Amino acid sequence: MSPLKQSLPPIPDHRRAQGKLYDLPHRLLFSILAVMSGATSYRRIHPFIRTHQARLNEAFGCRWRRTPAYSSIRYALHGLDVEAIAPHFRAHALPLAEDAAVIALDGKTLRGRLDRFEDRRAAQVLSGFAVGERIVLGQVLIEDAGKDHEIQAAQRLIEILGLAGRLYTLDALHLQKNG
Repeated sequence: MSPLKQSLPPIPDHRRAQGKLYDLPHRLLFSILAVMSGATSYRRIHPFIRTHQARLNEAFGCRWRRTPAYSSIRYALHGLDVEAIAPHFRAHALPLAEDAAVIALDGKTLRGRLDRFEDRRAAQVLSGFAVGERIVLGQVLIEDAGKDHEIQAAQRLIEILGLAGRLYTLDALHLQKNG
């Protein structure tokens, strides 16, 4: 069994009992594999799973007879609790990068997250990336779009990752002095 699959089962499933024809851990794992293979939307995740379904079933002990519809994949993934999932992904990624010497922190604005109707700014996240290992270690949401908030998010992410004594690279805005 893959280490990533082992970290997925404890993730809470928000769906009703009638909506659990396809189990969440396999659906999430197959979606991750699809995205890693270049799928950029729910409509592209579906054909990846359909094309590779026999191999995925065999490799991961799954018994799906049909591929879930893209709308079913979207519903299952949209309802996931990000705060509940993040520790599982960090727990998977940190051992892979325990010898990481350099960690890059960078903030990004998420495309398509601007909501003019509700007068909300686009969501921003700060990611920690182990450079030598080429793996994302974790992400935190930047609470507000201001520069000071990215600095606070960086401090929060470094604390969450618990990787003291490493070299961190950050944008120039993090060089501000207090007072």
